[in-house]
Amino acid sequence: MSRTERLLQLLQILRRHRQAVSGQNLAQELNISLRTFYRDIATLQGQGADIAGEAGVGYVLRPGYLMPPLMFSQTEMDALMLGMRWGATFADASLSKAAIDALAKIAAVLPTEQRNNMGAVPLRVGPPASPLFQTEDLSMLRDAIRRERKVEISYRNGAAKQSTRTVWPFAIGYFPDCRIVVAWCEKREAFRHFRTDRLLACTVLDTHYPRRRDEMFRTWKRTVAHSTDN
Repeated sequence: MSRTERLLQLLQILRRHRQAVSGQNLAQELNISLRTFYRDIATLQGQGADIAGEAGVGYVLRPGYLMPPLMFSQTEMDALMLGMRWGATFADASLSKAAIDALAKIAAVLPTEQRNNMGAVPLRVGPPASPLFQTEDLSMLRDAIRRERKVEISYRNGAAKQSTRTVWPFAIGYFPDCRIVVAWCEKREAFRHFRTDRLLACTVLDTHYPRRRDEMFRTWKRTVAHSTDN
């Protein structure tokens, strides 16, 4: 590993931790001496990285620091390419465009050698199960989740029965054959899953739902895990 790669890896390790990490632990993870670690920290601080801490206390990277030009291993680059292509194929229309734009931005800041190797291994994603996936746009629902807003939906279930409900959406699942909105349903007073291709109408309300979306997500995950265990 070159020193440049090691410095970038050190930044990435620090970025993973919100609390201070001892220099000894960081040096061990990088497989370098403590003395080399201290030199690397001083180098990064000299280049503008806002790293707080000192020997015997620990080190933490304060929020807001921008990484220098991107460096990925070839395997990481392959994973990014596959993930972006999956998103471009199976995500809804606005996310699909965003995936394509994001891949172009990544390519623009990669070192020349890595940029030239982006397509070295042809990684392809199969076609979506439905043509609807190419035109459906779930940006309104994603915005409602971000802002923790209630949503009124008109929904037709698998038996073709139609109903109107007020839900608290907090997650969207993208699958090869469908997309699912995960929400708390006021009518059922329980978590429910709604296929997006069965949504007849959708209106974001001005009302915030009373629980935080991350709290509901954790509770839903425990519920799903419990039902699977049983």
